[in-house]
Amino acid sequence: MTKATLLAGSLVLATSCATAPPAKQAASSTPDAPVAVSPVTTAPTKGPEPVKPTGNAINVHKVRWTKAKPVAKGKQIQLFWSSGVAPCTVLHKVKVKETRKRVTITLYEGIAPKARNVSCIMIAVEKTTTVKLKKALGKRKIVDGAKT
Repeated sequence: MTKATLLAGSLVLATSCATAPPAKQAASSTPDAPVAVSPVTTAPTKGPEPVKPTGNAINVHKVRWTKAKPVAKGKQIQLFWSSGVAPCTVLHKVKVKETRKRVTITLYEGIAPKARNVSCIMIAVEKTTTVKLKKALGKRKIVDGAKT
């Protein structure tokens, strides 16, 4: 049995493989009226979670960052990326390689040793960390070391 209904300019197609008659509907003054659905709301975010390298993670791997922003008159770079929740995903270290033409920054994440036998939720968290440069950025290009 197939029923097609036009609602607010959209075609809605309902199908059923059951052989039993449809369940009795509640009395309504307007048959086939659209159902009102309220949107799901979440708490407002506070912004990215600031993190510092732990230096003791296991199963360490490179992680791509999504944004790099010079701060402190170009003497520091603030990095942004999406990651898992701690202690299941922690920032292990940040490697900075500076040359005359570019600054290559590589993030390394892993698992905190205390999370070995912990169940972790799979949810993305926006994170940020700030690194100091030996020399102000100037006109040098910022490169993600995880992409190379």
